[in-house]
Amino acid sequence: MDQEKTRLLNRLRRIEGQIKGIQKMLETEQCCSEILVQIAAVRAAINRVGGLLFERFAKNCLAGADTPEAQQQALSDLLRTMNSFMKGGGGTDGSDR
Repeated sequence: MDQEKTRLLNRLRRIEGQIKGIQKMLETEQCCSEILVQIAAVRAAINRVGGLLFERFAKNCLAGADTPEAQQQALSDLLRTMNSFMKGGGGTDGSDR
């Protein structure tokens, strides 16, 4: 496993720990404002992981395109994925499921 993938998995494990912490906060009826701060932290962490994965996808997607047609298709796929990511949608078709 490459270092980049290992770092991404470690980030996701930390986020998983943060989510479990939020669940515990709810169970113990912590102050809502503290829970919301933790949710914002998780959101920021997830956005960072998404950005890193998007960067990785962009490099891999464009690197494999060896003809002008393949480059155009790769760019189209990349833009569609970027639009979906920016919207917060679950799929790469731009829909917000």
